[in-house]
Amino acid sequence: MGGRCRAGWAAAALGALGLLCAVLGAVMIVAVPPFIRQQVLKNVRVDPSSLTFNVWKDLPVPFYFSVYFFDVLNPSEVLRGRRPQVRELGPYVYREFRHKSNITFHDNDTVSFREFRSFRFQPHLSRGSEGDHVCMPNILVLSAAMMVEKRPMALKLLMTLAFSSLGQQAFMNRTVGEVMWGYDDPLISLIHKYLPGVFPFKGKFGLFAEFNNSDSGLFTVFTGVKDFSRVHLVDKWNGVSKVNYWHSDQCNMINGTSGQMWAPFMTPETSVEFYSPEACRSMKLVYQEAGVYEGIPTFRFKAPDTLFANGSVYPPNEGFCPCLQSGIQNLSTCRFNAPLFLSHPHFYNADPSLAEAVLGLHPSEKEHSLFLDVHPVTGIPMNCSVKMQISLYMKAVEGIGQTRKIAPVVLPLLWFEERGAMEGEPLRAFYSQLVLLPKVLHYAQFALLALGGLLLLGPVVYQIRSQERCYLFWSRDKKGSRDKEAMQAYSESLMTTAPKGTVLQEARL
Repeated sequence: MGGRCRAGWAAAALGALGLLCAVLGAVMIVAVPPFIRQQVLKNVRVDPSSLTFNVWKDLPVPFYFSVYFFDVLNPSEVLRGRRPQVRELGPYVYREFRHKSNITFHDNDTVSFREFRSFRFQPHLSRGSEGDHVCMPNILVLSAAMMVEKRPMALKLLMTLAFSSLGQQAFMNRTVGEVMWGYDDPLISLIHKYLPGVFPFKGKFGLFAEFNNSDSGLFTVFTGVKDFSRVHLVDKWNGVSKVNYWHSDQCNMINGTSGQMWAPFMTPETSVEFYSPEACRSMKLVYQEAGVYEGIPTFRFKAPDTLFANGSVYPPNEGFCPCLQSGIQNLSTCRFNAPLFLSHPHFYNADPSLAEAVLGLHPSEKEHSLFLDVHPVTGIPMNCSVKMQISLYMKAVEGIGQTRKIAPVVLPLLWFEERGAMEGEPLRAFYSQLVLLPKVLHYAQFALLALGGLLLLGPVVYQIRSQERCYLFWSRDKKGSRDKEAMQAYSESLMTTAPKGTVLQEARL
């Protein structure tokens, strides 16, 4: 009796515990998704109390800036109208350091900041040194020649004389460091004298001189504290909501973010858009595929085929024209009227005639496409590789003797890659707080439901077995009573006097 009592209490306890686990699991299924969403919204907004604020302020991700130069192998033949032949030099790798300063929060749910950048050469990661020489077009001479193409012949002859007196030619032989960060050139003073305002700088000229130890302008973005639908979106850049470089309002619009974080809870229908001061425009990337980076689920976004398409191929890009072949974007209106063009490296995804016009180019999707791997739940990039090429349009200009018989060609100068990947302690902290914890909570709710169901089986089984024992005992007791009644009736029949006329037979021995 005592054993059955203890078993009953144990079954009741298991049932109560199972019910508790099942209820807790059901509550978690209802409550955990909103909780996770609330925590993500709280921690990805631009707010000093959020977990990602320090990541946003001072990027802990190591960024590397790799540059590949196109060394012209036959400059004298190009001057005679032959096709250019180039070979790729590099990479010349720089560690890129970024930090935000002048961070100012405003009452309209925005924050302003300047992001400063500096570059440090990494010899152990580079294939060559900054002292390597490269033969490339003289950007100043050829740009000036294009600028005076429609000017009076007298001015062009004067320019030819000036170039000759200064020893300027259509091609130059400079070191990598000079082309990158600047070199002294008397031609700059001459251009400032006869074409004032053409170049926005004085002193040294270099393709990336204005990027080192400088900022990319004053960004004002939405914090998402009051209105999360606009988190990280750019409100203004240098005080304006649209630029005036291009020929349509759509192309001049400043859309997307500043290029570091995006709104969370992405889907394959989501696009990634950001404003690039270097390209003077907004760029939109589209979903390619889902993947995993160091155990973290990601969405990969890539450039669409229409990113640098000309207006005849993709009408919305008509505002970026005047255009040449499709696949290259004219930068002249935002780069001191120099005939510079932006594209993917080696003219990947551009009109095939561009790569065919230059010997030594080998466009490849694997080597020359750009991508961003973003954690879709938080909108934070895990791994990125942005690749762009700068090219110069050049040709013979009548009256400028230095250009001789150069056939019209878009000649690549260099291409660069900005890449970065989250790693080390920031990666571990991100994984544990924003990936592992939600995953544990997600599986815990179903585990509790399953455990609750199993525990509830205990009292059910106990109850069924108890009923079976009671039935067996009742059946056995009922059968015994019938036997007793039969024996008693038989005994009484024996003791009863036989009726008259009945013959009693004796057993024979």
